Amino acid sequence: MTQTPSAHSPAQGQARAQITVPAQHPMVTVLGSGDSLLRVIEKAFPAADIHVRGNEISAVGDTHEVALVQRVFDEMMLVLRTGQPMTEDAVERSIAMLKASENGESDGQETPAEVLTQNILSSRGRTIRPKTLNQKRYVDAIDKHTIVFGIGPAGTGKTYLAMAKAVQALQSKQVNRIILTRPAVEAGERLGFLPGTLYEKIDPYLRPLYDALHDMLDPDSIPRLMAAGTIEVAPLAYMRGRTLNDAFIILDEAQNTSPEQMKMFLTRLGFDSKIVITGDVTQVDLPGGTKSGLRQVQDILEGVEDVHFSRLTSHDVVRHKLVGRIVDAYEQYDSRNGTENGGHNGGRTPRHGAKAKGK
Repeated sequence: MTQTPSAHSPAQGQARAQITVPAQHPMVTVLGSGDSLLRVIEKAFPAADIHVRGNEISAVGDTHEVALVQRVFDEMMLVLRTGQPMTEDAVERSIAMLKASENGESDGQETPAEVLTQNILSSRGRTIRPKTLNQKRYVDAIDKHTIVFGIGPAGTGKTYLAMAKAVQALQSKQVNRIILTRPAVEAGERLGFLPGTLYEKIDPYLRPLYDALHDMLDPDSIPRLMAAGTIEVAPLAYMRGRTLNDAFIILDEAQNTSPEQMKMFLTRLGFDSKIVITGDVTQVDLPGGTKSGLRQVQDILEGVEDVHFSRLTSHDVVRHKLVGRIVDAYEQYDSRNGTENGGHNGGRTPRHGAKAKGK
């Protein structure tokens, strides 16, 4: 599939690209049901005129846009070749990656097809994969480093991808157990007013971790694995005084740790273990005046060997599109008003990573 000057170019400097879809790929897999995927591409490249005839797709127009249109279809073919279907979201993310690479906003080492076809875990009829370039780099960092921090806004897959890597490590016998923990800090609520025993009060804080486990493992096996100690879900306070060997350990909601708790947790690391720490420094629920251990640790450990900081942004949000816009709107509000989490900074150091690019 090569780009050639158009013999029918209406103006000088335009180009034409001809894409032939292999016979093994039905055109509906390339164009989408009701041409939904084609519409996404046409909207993204208004300066290119795209036509379809049989299994031939042609694009005529601005040289730069035509070249990008061709690259989008090339990447789609590579994804379809793996048997994975293309979705509107996947096409939009592919286009965003290619444009970022073209504009110098990304180093362009990974192609959209490489990102979208990297399987982490297959379970219960579905496969968990990174959906953005920063997510892929986050997952790769977990493979390469002993301690990884996943820092970013809600919906960027920080905890979910870490959980998938933990289950993968357990199933491949890289570790003997998974330990999942969270600080029990109320988001504007009071734990003591909840009914029930201590376990029943703490359980709602850990429920998101249980939910992710249920997505990745046979639900019937989870109580057995927990009873055997193969999977442990516990509040952060339960980690004190322990050394965790042969384990994949995830600390979730780490923005709600104090500096002392963060140091305590990091020093639990034992032999043949891996730690992933996730959090959103824009959503701290600590009492006023308490510094977030996740904010501080970036100043302390940045650059330390075998410790990696992966920073995700609103562009990596994989929930409803509106979530990314909400994250951006709050960030712009904080920038305009000199606030943090909706309140005044009070002279504290500005939050880290809010606008940092993924590493």
